[in-house]
Amino acid sequence: MHSTSQLQARQVWSKCLEIIHNDINEQSFKTWFEPIIPLNVSNQTLSIQVPSQFFYEWLEENYIHVLRKAIDFTLGKNGMLEYSIIVDKGDKKNPPITYNIPNQKSSVPVAAQQRKPEPTLYESPFQLKDLDSLDLDSYLNAHYTFDNFVEGDCNRLGRSAGLAVAQRPGVTSFNPLMIYGSVGLGKTHLIQAIGNYIKNTQANKFVLYVTSEKFCNQFINAIKNNTLQAFTNFYMQVDCLIIDDVQFLAGKEKTQESFFHIFNHLHQSGKQIIMSSDRAPRELAGMQDRLLSRFKWGLTADVQQPDFETRIAILQKKLQADGIYIEDKVIEYLAHSIDTNVREMEGVIVSLMAHASLNRKEIDMDLARTTLKNIVVDNEKEVTVDSILDAVTSHFDVNMSDLKSKSRKKETVFPRQIAMYLMKEFTNLPLKSIGYHFGGRDHSTVIHAVQTISIMLETDKEVEKTMQKLYKYFNRVRVKN
Repeated sequence: MHSTSQLQARQVWSKCLEIIHNDINEQSFKTWFEPIIPLNVSNQTLSIQVPSQFFYEWLEENYIHVLRKAIDFTLGKNGMLEYSIIVDKGDKKNPPITYNIPNQKSSVPVAAQQRKPEPTLYESPFQLKDLDSLDLDSYLNAHYTFDNFVEGDCNRLGRSAGLAVAQRPGVTSFNPLMIYGSVGLGKTHLIQAIGNYIKNTQANKFVLYVTSEKFCNQFINAIKNNTLQAFTNFYMQVDCLIIDDVQFLAGKEKTQESFFHIFNHLHQSGKQIIMSSDRAPRELAGMQDRLLSRFKWGLTADVQQPDFETRIAILQKKLQADGIYIEDKVIEYLAHSIDTNVREMEGVIVSLMAHASLNRKEIDMDLARTTLKNIVVDNEKEVTVDSILDAVTSHFDVNMSDLKSKSRKKETVFPRQIAMYLMKEFTNLPLKSIGYHFGGRDHSTVIHAVQTISIMLETDKEVEKTMQKLYKYFNRVRVKN
């Protein structure tokens, strides 16, 4: 049964939504207003529940005028809005934990009042002499900056949020800021770029970068040396704490307990917390629920594998920094052939420069092909583009120029379709990149080739035998590697 106040709240909020809907686009309405739950109405004050602090602050910063307009219409000029913010969603046994933001008549929404920090566990002042293994070095790599971080669709959210945090640490709703993604995609670069920006623009703030492994080792040493209080107090003095690879805290209960108290103190004191992880918070097994809940308080942004255009930009940036010139067609070849991560791309550039220097020759397409063949593939199931082309041209006795040509002869089309099918199966290349290796054909040609060979494999025994022979060739390549 719903109370009269709840029913009234629903009616008032329904009228508010009608007004709001007319003033903003459909996507914004679904994202920012449909999740809101009206709770009650009392003394011309509408109380609504929002999912998070970040959600509330976004409404305040972007939709204050439309909300004021809706409240004026439904409750009058003296109407007010109160927020109930969820800080812990709870579970089946425990109800959600929320806190209300006091409303003011001056504006709607209202700014949150600063909460007073809770007393820390350790009251004694920290002295540097109490700690042998810790000092005020930020442990940042000065090379990692926003200027040499290449932005693309794969990392735009993380970079934008990172820059906002760097400009206003501890002030934005992106606290904590969690950057997650697979290895070699630039997480460490991004989080250290934030730290370097803060360090260079706000000299009065103490920025500290530490890997979770180092944090664990320091915690163990503090227990061993009976300096746990000094360890905790040291971290509680940090203005911006950057923890890299936070997933390695999993399963370490006592370390998590210590980090929990440090996290709470820093967050409540308005200090900035930045973390990186190889997976999203919801996928972090072996972590305390209360810690995971706090990881989700701010913004979680992922970095993904760079697309083709971003890969080209990364290669150009790296070559420019090293003072190396490579023809555009070679850069395109590298960008199409390496789609795993930024670290591997940089490794290929280093290998190319080494080969060119040792052999006293320029970096051309032949050297690029040779270098890529010598790159050790981490995934044993992965087969390179060149090994596929070598196998197909050898088996069908055709030239690479034939596969790239516009010829529609069966003796050329069939091997070309086989090669496209194998690239789709064995590599992670997008369809556009596969087409690039065959004279720049578009993705629809690749789709047609894959579908054609798939059907033939089910209906033509000869095609099946051909494919088995090619599979055996790739197995030999993997054993050889």
